[in-house]
Amino acid sequence: MSAAVLSAAQAGLASCETCGLLSRPAQPAQPGYCPRCGAELLWRRHNSIQYAWAFLIAAAICYIPANLLPVLHTNTVVGSDSDTIMSGVIFLYTSGSWPLALVVLIASVMIPLGKLIALAYLLITVQRGSVTSNPDRARLYRMVEIIGRWSMLDVFVDTFTVALVQLQPLMSVEPGFGVVFFMAVVVLTVIAVQSFDPRLIWDAGRQWEPRHA
Repeated sequence: MSAAVLSAAQAGLASCETCGLLSRPAQPAQPGYCPRCGAELLWRRHNSIQYAWAFLIAAAICYIPANLLPVLHTNTVVGSDSDTIMSGVIFLYTSGSWPLALVVLIASVMIPLGKLIALAYLLITVQRGSVTSNPDRARLYRMVEIIGRWSMLDVFVDTFTVALVQLQPLMSVEPGFGVVFFMAVVVLTVIAVQSFDPRLIWDAGRQWEPRHA
């Protein structure tokens, strides 16, 4: 016979999201602040699901023009050319630089799309009260949180290219509007991940109604 497992919140304990300290607030209605770092303690992030959905939908909308609009404009004495993310990947592949093309494809196309799909999956399963694969979903959230910082690779490449390739009047490179939308996708997905409270994954399994979710 297995013993009932209590969550930290059920036991009256609050975990600091800044330093990780587990403490027992004096007043459960008002957790107050972390005794070690002074950060505000919360049983759950306020309106976590609503905020995460809002930023996720906004990021999904920006993802379309980020891949359709040019990210670079190259001007030479013989004319000008514009490249989207995918056209840049194709150019790198056909020119023999397939490892770099693979890196750009993964970092600029697959990772942002994967983050959108993963976060949507987490939100849907939490709202449906799923009690299966909780450890796997928690690991998925941590993975999305960790790899999010590398999603700006394409923006960094464009920035360095614009800074280095300035041989006016013979040649110049300028960023396109696609970079703006791509940066918006990265920033919005990062905010969406930070808005989502991973503790909600475990709440349905404990049959506990989270406060301020």
